[in-house]
Amino acid sequence: MRGVQLRWMGVAVILGFSTGVLAQTKTTETKKTESKPAPAKSESAAGIKYVTTEDAPRAAGPYSQGVGAGGFLFCSVQTARDLKTGEQVTGGIEPATERVLDNLEAVLKAEGLSFADVVKTTVFLTKGEDFQPMNGVYGRRMGESKPARSTVVVAGLPGNAAIEIEMIARTKR
Repeated sequence: MRGVQLRWMGVAVILGFSTGVLAQTKTTETKKTESKPAPAKSESAAGIKYVTTEDAPRAAGPYSQGVGAGGFLFCSVQTARDLKTGEQVTGGIEPATERVLDNLEAVLKAEGLSFADVVKTTVFLTKGEDFQPMNGVYGRRMGESKPARSTVVVAGLPGNAAIEIEMIARTKR
């Protein structure tokens, strides 16, 4: 009988010890969880500013003309749409490039920025032979500013555009 009692005491001690360890672990985990601050809104969600200006063609879809976040202004791609008519500028790649840069400059100006603040551009062309004339207008308009740039020749662009350009600019702090 004494052996049976010792076994049950051993089982009780083991169960008690296990329960105590589990309770401590659970308490510690709970304390860790409870001591963490509640998650804040993500920095990107809290720090986003949508930029809109009447001096550039309105966004033609579910996007913004520009978005400010993290110290940068991300300008959506602009085509050579005329602000008044909404039609693509005709007359070749040079006037089209001028119009695209006018549209982008308007978005930059809405945030108090200029081409001098641009750090990266991406140019989309539908014809490789348009690169040199586009580059001439681009170089003149950008002035001393020499942002990083990618140029991509694509099969087509929305609205039968011959050119699109997007920009990323640093914002003033």
